Amino acid sequence: MTTLTWLGHAAFRLDTPAGHRVYIDPWLNGNPSCPPSELEPERADAVLVTHGHDDHLGDAAEIAQAFACPLIAQVELRGLLAEKVGEDMSQALNKGGGKDLLDMRVVLTHANHSSSYNGSYAGESCGYVIELAGGPTLYVAGDTNVFSDMQLIGRIYLPDVAILPIGDHFTMGPREAAVAAELIGAPRVVASHYATFPLLTGTPDALRELLPTGVELLAPAPGETLEL
Repeated sequence: MTTLTWLGHAAFRLDTPAGHRVYIDPWLNGNPSCPPSELEPERADAVLVTHGHDDHLGDAAEIAQAFACPLIAQVELRGLLAEKVGEDMSQALNKGGGKDLLDMRVVLTHANHSSSYNGSYAGESCGYVIELAGGPTLYVAGDTNVFSDMQLIGRIYLPDVAILPIGDHFTMGPREAAVAAELIGAPRVVASHYATFPLLTGTPDALRELLPTGVELLAPAPGETLEL
């Protein structure tokens, strides 16, 4: 069984069919939407980071240190994190590149956004495709606007689930996310990156009205676990 738990904002915990636990953009401490019970992970087998902004990098390095697990990130960002988690080029991907990891294959995709870390250039913002052995394929868009090459991501990887930001202001809002869902073609969409701050005005209800026919919108509460 594959489960996905929303930890608020853009943070997720993915539990794979083989029992591995992966944190995606684990901004836990300081995240006003993260449930208190989720602030201290019990275990982790890998961490995936889409870009260097604090609300995505979050506790990634600390989790990787605590559980001696891989931290996968775009090559420039991964280099900047080497002082905390060691230099390991096998964990430093770039767009279009993939890596076999645990019971999955992860591929770095394009995202239309920016990236920095402690005021330094941190490469480019990215998304992930996660192909699970014996489970679904997930597309994690990361922070992004809609862009036409999302159609290529859908064509190549055929994701079953697309995790899309909908909050507006810093990322696409519901109108753009609905077009992204159409381009990607995944039958299920998980809403992300909304309701954390007043600036993020996009809502699942606004997106639901705009989604293509037949696309299911999943909007868990923070801390809620979905069976995929």
